[in-house]
Amino acid sequence: MLPDTTEVMIIGAGPTGLALSIALHQAGVDHVLVERLAMGLNTSRAGVVHAQTLQSLESLGVAGRLVELGLKLDDFAIRDRDRTLLKLGFDNLPSPYPYVLMIPQNLTEEILAERIAKLGGVIHRGVEAKAVTQDRDGAHVTVVQNGREKTISARYVVGADGMHSVVREAAGIGFDGEAYDGVFVLADVRLDWPLGPTEVSLLFSPAGLVVVAPLPDGSYRIVATVDEAPEKPGIADIQALLDSRGPSGDGARVLDLIWSSRFRVHHRIAKSYRNERLFVMGDAAHVHSPAGGQGMNTGLIDAVVLGELLGEVINGVRPESDLSLYEALRRPAAQEVIELAGRLTNMALARAPLLRILRNIALGLVNRIPTIKRGITLKLSGLSRAKMATLPAPSQSGVRKQPTKSEVKLVA
Repeated sequence: MLPDTTEVMIIGAGPTGLALSIALHQAGVDHVLVERLAMGLNTSRAGVVHAQTLQSLESLGVAGRLVELGLKLDDFAIRDRDRTLLKLGFDNLPSPYPYVLMIPQNLTEEILAERIAKLGGVIHRGVEAKAVTQDRDGAHVTVVQNGREKTISARYVVGADGMHSVVREAAGIGFDGEAYDGVFVLADVRLDWPLGPTEVSLLFSPAGLVVVAPLPDGSYRIVATVDEAPEKPGIADIQALLDSRGPSGDGARVLDLIWSSRFRVHHRIAKSYRNERLFVMGDAAHVHSPAGGQGMNTGLIDAVVLGELLGEVINGVRPESDLSLYEALRRPAAQEVIELAGRLTNMALARAPLLRILRNIALGLVNRIPTIKRGITLKLSGLSRAKMATLPAPSQSGVRKQPTKSEVKLVA
């Protein structure tokens, strides 16, 4: 049953909302997590978890389980069909997780949800947030469950509710940016793939971009840019993409289609991550091209940072003014990610022959310079943004720690 009041209300139970709930549970903070959908999505969507994300998720107690169920890959390659332009290795990253971890998003969400259940938490599914307001006394969320409206009051409300965020709109926060031309095709397939299941491959061609990445169950994730696509691309559509963009020698052969979709990609960032008691994170705060596999990773780290910060403020370890640290750390990180994904996408979408030649020459030169390659792997892994994932130590002057609920129970 939904309560009338809570300390923190989280709207949206995708990966970011789930991760924030875990952090608040561990901090002993009373909160409510609601999700419009009656059940979690069973499609894989985001498929990669990077090293810095895994390091951040250690604090939530889920990194080990992700590694156990995921597929570790050392290599990321950019190719122009048959020609290797740039090959990056992740096996020497300065991290306990020196690899790219391939794991479908639905499995990531299952692991996060299991952790919430283990902590005694509940995900309130089938609950839609219709309106959000705030005043000096708190924030108020009108929700609908089984056709009935209810208002829940909270000290803080966090929007993990995607690109069309109700919380961001209620907070009056702008969402700067625009959509890329065309659409992206996303599919998981069984595949005879000449490059094998050992690398993430980003392939350029005059026809456009295609990304092919192995998944733990032996299938492959396909992401491609197209001018137009059916709502659910079929085997013939995916085969045509690989025929025109993949290796031209021993071509790929699609054996089975597990699922597919199409979507339009935007590159946008919220003008602010907070308006008083209202916060945004994940896709509600930033969206961009899937090139580089950065979206879910950036959102998960948003959740870890915000969860730690809210926990310390509510428990009296930090002053409320420290809530500004969330935007100060995480918005610049998102800006860097949007620029990185944008550069990769713009390179891939180059159609003019001269631009393609110049791009290939430039990437070939980069491939010969270890220091530059090292810098790219650090950016892709997120390790170059580690400082933006770490809160400074709280100042203890003038701050009195309030007991958490669990501590109160122990005293009682």
